[in-house]
Amino acid sequence: MLVTEDDENVRVAVEVALRGAGFAVDTAADLPGADEALYVNSYDCAVFDRMLPSGDALRYVHHRRQGGLQVPVLFLTARDSEADRLDGLRFGGDDLLVKPFAMAELVARVRALCRRGPTGRPAVLRCADVELDSARQRVVRAGVLLTLTRKEQLVLERLMTTPGRPVARQELISHAWDEMADPASNVLDVVIAQLRRKLSDPPLIHTVRGIGYLIAG
Repeated sequence: MLVTEDDENVRVAVEVALRGAGFAVDTAADLPGADEALYVNSYDCAVFDRMLPSGDALRYVHHRRQGGLQVPVLFLTARDSEADRLDGLRFGGDDLLVKPFAMAELVARVRALCRRGPTGRPAVLRCADVELDSARQRVVRAGVLLTLTRKEQLVLERLMTTPGRPVARQELISHAWDEMADPASNVLDVVIAQLRRKLSDPPLIHTVRGIGYLIAG
């Protein structure tokens, strides 16, 4: 998950609490840092301090929602008026916590948002002529049913969640294996090679040097 907070003491405290609860955590101190993290990674939840020196996170999230951002968002804010709370939920937030807050409550709210999953994620993922139905564990290209291993399907699923955008190697490994897997291992490269062979031509999975892979038709 991603935590964006400019106050270093608060950021570290939130990170420690969430890691202690078993979450893998990335942090950012400003909106450009958060934007870069969201570009290369997929998160189960994102926590934003609303008022940052780099801008209002509410406006940023609202703009990103219009562009397809699906990750559940929890806003942290010192603004506790009813209008501010409604704005937070109306313009892209899924939950809101007023400062000061108890870390136990923050962890509980984050856990609930992670269970909810991505906002508005389609039941069937599509890219070019490929369709992936996770519930039925079924992948079809140009009407032809493909036989994929579980790891192959998980890697493909993660790529198809954000078509046209690169996904970091570690993110793909964490999604298909676990977050402790070695990113230097060649297991991902083997699965990518198998996927490319099974998906056949024209090629859909592309290498992004220094980052990972993306899928685009």
